[in-house]
Amino acid sequence: MDNDAHAFNGLRPRLQKIAYRMLGSVAEAEDIVQDVWLRWHAAAREHIENAEAWLVAVTTRMSIDRLRAAKIQREHYTGIWLPEPLLTDSPATPEEATERADEVSVAFLALLERLTPEARAAFLLREVFDADYDEVAQAIGKTEAACRQLVSRAKAQLRDERPRHMVPRETHLRLLRMFAQALERGEFPAINALLAEDATLFGDGGGKVQSFPKPLAGGRRIAQLFYASSRRYGSELSVKLVVLNGQWALLRFIEGQLESAQSFETDGERIVRIDVQRNPEKLARIAAVHAGG
Repeated sequence: MDNDAHAFNGLRPRLQKIAYRMLGSVAEAEDIVQDVWLRWHAAAREHIENAEAWLVAVTTRMSIDRLRAAKIQREHYTGIWLPEPLLTDSPATPEEATERADEVSVAFLALLERLTPEARAAFLLREVFDADYDEVAQAIGKTEAACRQLVSRAKAQLRDERPRHMVPRETHLRLLRMFAQALERGEFPAINALLAEDATLFGDGGGKVQSFPKPLAGGRRIAQLFYASSRRYGSELSVKLVVLNGQWALLRFIEGQLESAQSFETDGERIVRIDVQRNPEKLARIAAVHAGG
């Protein structure tokens, strides 16, 4: 029993990553991994040749089933649906920062919503987790040829929309620090100057708090929105730099309460996209860690 638990716990981070990238929800990913543990605990071990392959396959198939149900629910979601942001450790090297930001960013996970559950699983296992096609086939229960086709179509579907800018971590951080300072000072020219003219803001309120039903386009309009908040709340507004989904991001607090988690994409000179998570349910884990600003 101790050996079984040790084997599972050693693979738990990988299983958690697969489930989170499939579902875009920390809570649902944790539920999946817990259910996988129960199945592992009850499984006849003598029939399992490769523990990792078995656990990855079960996690993937359960995530596919959960995502099918989630997609139906998300069709009735109020406003824009964005993934639940994930607090992550600061990567140790620039290479790790680039790799993790690309494979788990909020914008990328939102883009994956366009894929079918099977295509999403095949794409993630192959392109993010570097699985061989025989492993992908075993995990999703299809032939290798079918998996190759799924991955090829997914790559084509995502190619034109994936984040194009591979910005050094230090550059991204510098721009966010400048943006945070401009927000706290309420300086409209500085806020506006840091936003690209064609910048876009996506907001998720989940129908629980006010947010935009459609993307807000235009750097100046977005700057006016942030400036209005600065003017309205003054010293009661504060921001904190954190790492979300492998990238530097901002948490915004109003009167000490977490109001939003904001993820950014930049081209190295200006901000081109902002994903603002305001749904209290999706902020609960972050708020518990960063209570009081």
